[in-house]
Amino acid sequence: MTLENNIYMDYSLADKSRLAIRTFKTIADAALLRGYYRMGGRTGSTLESALRTLSPEIYGSISDSRTIELKGLEYVIDRLPRGIEACHRIVMTGRQDAADASFEKIQPLKRRRISFRISPTEMSFVITRGQSEIYDIMTHITFLHVEAKKVQSKMRDDYGNITTEWRELEKHVDCIDDICGRDLDQALWNLSLLLGRTFDETKDTYANLEKNRSQSNSNSGLFQIVHSMGKCVDEEVQSLDNAVTVHFPPSLSAQILNRTHARNWAANIKKCLCDIGLEKRPLHIISANQHSVVNLLYGYAAVGQKEQAADNPDLYDCIRTIRDQTAKVEAFAKKHGCHMLPDDSGSQIDCRIIDAPAMARLPRHPAIALDADDIEKQQPVILVMDYAFGEQAFEILDELLYPWEQNGEQCALNAKSVSVIGKAGILPGQKGDIMLATAHVLEGTPHNYMICNDLTEADFDDDSVQIYTGPIITVLGTSLQNRYVLKKFQDSSWKAVGLEMEGGHYQRAINAAFIRGHVSSDLKVMYAYYASDNPLKSGQTLASGSMGEEGIKPTYLVTRLILEKIMGR
Repeated sequence: MTLENNIYMDYSLADKSRLAIRTFKTIADAALLRGYYRMGGRTGSTLESALRTLSPEIYGSISDSRTIELKGLEYVIDRLPRGIEACHRIVMTGRQDAADASFEKIQPLKRRRISFRISPTEMSFVITRGQSEIYDIMTHITFLHVEAKKVQSKMRDDYGNITTEWRELEKHVDCIDDICGRDLDQALWNLSLLLGRTFDETKDTYANLEKNRSQSNSNSGLFQIVHSMGKCVDEEVQSLDNAVTVHFPPSLSAQILNRTHARNWAANIKKCLCDIGLEKRPLHIISANQHSVVNLLYGYAAVGQKEQAADNPDLYDCIRTIRDQTAKVEAFAKKHGCHMLPDDSGSQIDCRIIDAPAMARLPRHPAIALDADDIEKQQPVILVMDYAFGEQAFEILDELLYPWEQNGEQCALNAKSVSVIGKAGILPGQKGDIMLATAHVLEGTPHNYMICNDLTEADFDDDSVQIYTGPIITVLGTSLQNRYVLKKFQDSSWKAVGLEMEGGHYQRAINAAFIRGHVSSDLKVMYAYYASDNPLKSGQTLASGSMGEEGIKPTYLVTRLILEKIMGR
């Protein structure tokens, strides 16, 4: 057997990586029970060691002590609050205790989570989405601390003297907004030497962060970030009083166990259904982004595209026009049976309730085949809920399907189908492909869920999109994966086609509802994912950026097919 074909070598590396994932989760859970840990202490060092062993694809060169990982840094900075790199104390709480104080409220660019800046060196995270959110934050701040220690190691030479590169950085950090052209290039050149990256790599990351900073004030800029990272670790080295510490108040554990936010979220949905008299009607639940369903059902009529459709019958060109007119489409939808429910429970999951008969006779794009007569006969209601996050998916769906008491009577939703239109990492294909789940395998647990997916490859009428069918891995976190674990799931008898964070938890809630008699045994489920990344291919990982225009076709193709399954001819 040649080295190239030695699957046992890969399995050995995969097993080491799986052990690293288990270690990270176990230590994170222990820290939560303990109530705190120091990033530079034994707990923090164990988390760092596990993350280095795992060496997630999304974190690139985390294991290389000579270079700072820039793409991974961009990814993390976009998902953590501005200024986190300068913090010595990080608090995770389950309540918005600081909401009424004068603290600055911060929301990251690419995560729906709330944080408060208590002081220049202290940040408070409000945890409303369960333990998956805690793992996500802990993974990111662990990565940030690893990279910060690399920066700090380059502050001084072997004799303890400040290096030229660090002095140059300190000279430019406060006036970087005032320099441009040749002076800026010189500053970036010096920074690239400090980071151990090429000039082009450094300039690219600088430009990306500056764009986000100028548009949304979501970060402090590359120069300030690097300076704060190195300074924060150096202050910790100089004095333990400046140790970077993460705190978990006792109220956080209680909040997670009680599922307070999920329970309040579900109660709001049920109250709204009752208030508008839809609680007994056939209910179809769709987990998807908030715009695709509304755009398909209302967009064509809202923007008056009948003439354009005659000239250009392509549905996806029509959608590209509609996407830029969100306000107009939503205003029209509200007049024709669409009820907007922005979240006020803290779960960060907005919803739309659509009374289908109210829009049954509206003009639609010719490519969308709905049966208006059947819609008026069956009287379906569609609940579109935004993406959950990891284990939060179980909590919100379990609470939503749970019966409640109203006027002394036991009430339950008349759920007919649950559909998940999600983003996932693909293993055999590439960005833009579609995956249909036949099972969900929860990584790191003995829990596996077979699925009778009502959506099959035969339903797809577009040969330009590649379809993959097979098991989907529900992972602990997108930042806790590496190629060896994923290749094992793909190449072994699991034959997995993708990975995501919510599907297995949704199915766990559905199975629990079946067992407890909360839903009918003929409830239909549909799971379809479009590939947002391929973690096994360089340049196609999540750190390489969002899909952009290439995500339109798979998203709306899947959405159309699910709507046709629910209300079609």
